[in-house]
Amino acid sequence: MEIWINPACSKCRSALTLLDAEGAEYTVRRYLEDVPSEDEIRAVLDRLGLEPWDITRTQEAAARELGLKEWPRDASARDRWIAALAGHPKLIQRPIITADDGTALVARSEEAVREALSHTKR
Repeated sequence: MEIWINPACSKCRSALTLLDAEGAEYTVRRYLEDVPSEDEIRAVLDRLGLEPWDITRTQEAAARELGLKEWPRDASARDRWIAALAGHPKLIQRPIITADDGTALVARSEEAVREALSHTKR
């Protein structure tokens, strides 16, 4: 399993603490330093079953600068949203856990982290 984190994020630190407490094996990806490509973002969105606007932090300064609140949220704008996430990784909601069975979750709660664990080989 892999977890995309920002070490400054309390939700990310909480998720790591729970994963460690459960003895989970995982890889940490500091996505602000190891920025996901557009293709990697597409793959994670497919695993999440979400659209790019669903995992966008619209309150970030970059979102306001880009005017994301005004962008269409439809298929015609999907690639534009993905490009924005790849170009401004701070906009990506966190943490994201990709489980061994191919699923993924935005793990902002203990319940979501536990669900990710349930999808992972032990």
